[in-house]
Amino acid sequence: MKILAVIPARGGSKGVPNKNIKKLGKKPLIQYTTDVAVLSKYISKLIVSSDDDAIIAFVKSLGVAAPFKRPAKLATDKAATLPVIQHVLEFLMAQGETFDAVCILQPTSPFRTTTFLDAALEQFMASKTDSLVSVQEVPHEYNPHWTFKVNDKNQLSIATGDETIISRRQDLPKAYHRDGSIYITKTEVLLKQNSLYGNSINYIESPKSSYINIDTMADWERAEEMIQNNLV
Repeated sequence: MKILAVIPARGGSKGVPNKNIKKLGKKPLIQYTTDVAVLSKYISKLIVSSDDDAIIAFVKSLGVAAPFKRPAKLATDKAATLPVIQHVLEFLMAQGETFDAVCILQPTSPFRTTTFLDAALEQFMASKTDSLVSVQEVPHEYNPHWTFKVNDKNQLSIATGDETIISRRQDLPKAYHRDGSIYITKTEVLLKQNSLYGNSINYIESPKSSYINIDTMADWERAEEMIQNNLV
């Protein structure tokens, strides 16, 4: 299977200014992801999609391809991921390059390893599903069977639609949330179904010990602590 890896890295970060090229420990944030991706056994091509000249120049200095400047309309803080990936695919298709699947690697999850990435890619290729996402287990107190929404009478009802609540924690089914580290999707799903997920989604659980998703300065400080305490 021919797999394209895309690192989306726009320049306008509000939570942590210039975070993609801001030094985390001994190297810029984005380099954690490029270093892991280039060592993968299964990635056929690696592309960085950015609107920022400094990010583009930096990844090129690492030998990573950044063959275009992302259009401004795809680089706002409200821009969705799907059209960004479709733009990459359409650019490469115009150059005569096609891929079976795309692996999206966000720089905000710097501590994923190549071993974990390749395990996710192997699982995706073996599963025959439309997509695979990395996840974290939802703590039991936030399990959807124990959470509520407000109904049309301004009263609480169980979020899952169940009529009675599951009383014992041990009886709760496991629930997961996307953790943002890895997304893998078939190209035809991205382009023809206009979806990041398709109709069948596989999953892989990220190691809790090294997981972080950096959106705020508090997250950044936690990542620095993880490095200093040799937790990654």
